[in-house]
Amino acid sequence: MSSPTEHRAHAICSASGSGKWLVCTPSARLEEGFPDEGSAFASEGTLAHEAFDAMLRCYLNGNDDAAVAHAMAIIATLPEGMLDHVQEAFDRAVVLIEAAYARCADPVILAEKRLDFSRWVPEGFGKGDLVIITDDLVDVADLKYGKGVLVPAQDNSQMRLYGLGAYNELSHLYSIKRVRMHVFQPRLDNWGSEELSVEELLTWAEDVVVPKAKLAFAGEGEMVAGDHCHSSFCRARFTCPERDRARRELAETSFALQPPEALTVEQMAQVLSRADQVIRWLSDVKEWAFQQAEKGNPVPGFKLVEGRSNRKYRSEEEIIDLLSVEGIPEELVYKRSLIGITEMEKLLGKKKFAEVLGNAIEKPQGKPTLVPESDKRPALDMLSYFETEESQEDPQ
Repeated sequence: MSSPTEHRAHAICSASGSGKWLVCTPSARLEEGFPDEGSAFASEGTLAHEAFDAMLRCYLNGNDDAAVAHAMAIIATLPEGMLDHVQEAFDRAVVLIEAAYARCADPVILAEKRLDFSRWVPEGFGKGDLVIITDDLVDVADLKYGKGVLVPAQDNSQMRLYGLGAYNELSHLYSIKRVRMHVFQPRLDNWGSEELSVEELLTWAEDVVVPKAKLAFAGEGEMVAGDHCHSSFCRARFTCPERDRARRELAETSFALQPPEALTVEQMAQVLSRADQVIRWLSDVKEWAFQQAEKGNPVPGFKLVEGRSNRKYRSEEEIIDLLSVEGIPEELVYKRSLIGITEMEKLLGKKKFAEVLGNAIEKPQGKPTLVPESDKRPALDMLSYFETEESQEDPQ
């Protein structure tokens, strides 16, 4: 059985990168000129996946000694809190597996399954964290350990490509009619899923994926700047000419750098439509310059200096010992406070938490935020919003 560290190579048009190359087709080849961005977050995600895979293999192998020993060795390396999140994802996986056994006598269950979708994407392949085949249904699940970006299950191109890969490799053995794709994102309590008929999935593949993948693999097509540059971590975003053009377009307008009150509503709309891209572009320029300076290539006029740091206790035990010698009681140097809601829910368990504290928890109304009309959230009725806010502040 292959290990989770195998098959780490990425295809030119990978499933995980499809959020970029399906929108900006040249990005697939442009990224080849840039090294993969290693980070603490990426390493954290890799470790979480290894733990998830090890726990799954324990379960699927009947907790044999070798699988248990391997899982325990990985679990021993997990940082604080990670095991709880991975356990949540594992529990969800077990629910899917048990449901599969309930509806099928001999389901096929695969962990870390290499999925080939090269029928639609040149050299396209990916890896499903969990693949379950039962009669006419395929379940594909993917663990997302990050919490910076909520990963939707609906219209998720990565998951759909995984679904295509599962169908492609198994349709000759099973009469697959439906493909169900699941996102496990425990740190954001995101457990979404999308189910498509095989006909719907294949239509999407032929109409959307095939033409875009052909262009992307050839490095052709139109460059497009947008949210995908940042949210999908395009490695070419630091020097992308299209992002620079979008920034220059705004900077060169006749009303650039005017105070907000001097702008017409039409001008404000123009600014707002590009604002996030420009802000992210500026942030990426600073990050790129920092990376170059770290390599000994500082931008003229700039240098690296030691950042500000805060004082910290070397050891809390040492502090208490020193204070006790001075006769200072512990109750004077410790603060007592209630643990947070998330930590409390983990302590009690979700069911017990809901039973005991459910009625004592409130969720205040979120503050208004300005977003494009394309955002799926409904627009606020500001009159009702302020009436609700006032009633919450003054229940009398």
